[in-house]
Amino acid sequence: MKYKKLGNTKLNVSLICLGTMTYGEQNTAEEGFEQMDYALDKGINFFDTAELYAIPPKAKTYGKTEEIIGNWFQKRKNREKVILASKIAGPGLKWIRGGGEQYSEKSIEDAVNSSLKRLKTDYIDLYQLHWPERNTNYFGDLDYDHDANEKKWNRFENILKVLKKIIDQGKIRYIGLSNETPWGFSSFIKIAEKEKLPRVVSVQNPYSLINRTYEIGMSEISMRENAGLLAYSPLGIGYLTGKYRNKQIPKNSRLDLFYENYPRYHNERTYDAVEKYYQVAKKHNVSFSQLALAFVNSRDFVTSNIIGATKMDQLKENIESIDVTLNENIISDINLVHESNPNPAP
Repeated sequence: MKYKKLGNTKLNVSLICLGTMTYGEQNTAEEGFEQMDYALDKGINFFDTAELYAIPPKAKTYGKTEEIIGNWFQKRKNREKVILASKIAGPGLKWIRGGGEQYSEKSIEDAVNSSLKRLKTDYIDLYQLHWPERNTNYFGDLDYDHDANEKKWNRFENILKVLKKIIDQGKIRYIGLSNETPWGFSSFIKIAEKEKLPRVVSVQNPYSLINRTYEIGMSEISMRENAGLLAYSPLGIGYLTGKYRNKQIPKNSRLDLFYENYPRYHNERTYDAVEKYYQVAKKHNVSFSQLALAFVNSRDFVTSNIIGATKMDQLKENIESIDVTLNENIISDINLVHESNPNPAP
């Protein structure tokens, strides 16, 4: 395994991070235990979860993933071996504290305390804001439509003051963002510096061969401010494994079960790009999944690549991408595809 510093902290996190959002929905607790055991054995010391999980979000599965991880910690007695990341949900889901403002002092404190209870731990290493409260574009929405009369949202300075209080209590160690924009990212950093408040150490946004939008405005901030990307959906919800080529949808796959949850991927440009990237992998005799993951692993602005799998053979193949190095010829072929069809599934 390879490791990188988490922002400006002293923590060395594995370049491969274990994503857990399927635990409690597509994966049973027993399967989750098996995945976590295997990942830890392979040198993965970084696990990512969220209060919202399992995915897709539903009231009946809210918090289930954290519960499974907490039970694993309790049974294995190995909390100190894992750098644990979790997230507080943003607004919009009525079954999570009413669905309104989520980044007020009371809501953040309630969310942290509830996650700690489910996770059966005294602290969370990295605590992230899952998506912005303010009106902005994320989850595949390309255009920012400014609303002068938007609903009230908690100012960044106030959020950081609350998080500092919780850090001082020892309940969380560091903070990160997720599904954030360049304006939000840079604003959090500037305010933290000005007011001597906790500094963002990472951003968890989507990044893959079919969504390289992070490179446009965010990557420079990551490099200059030492706050790298935790890349999610590096396989484009499975498109970059090749299993959906020619519009095939295997039974019990994520698209078979939850097709309507992923509209950003369902377009002709995505199918076209996937086919061309598949041919690049075939040309260079590399597993398609490992080509896609190795590309993400190779980016300087990436701190960790969040992989997830429902089956153990998938997990093993994904983890083994750490040993795949893409030479200049492969990168050149990848970039030719990207230039001809950039970001079909942002």
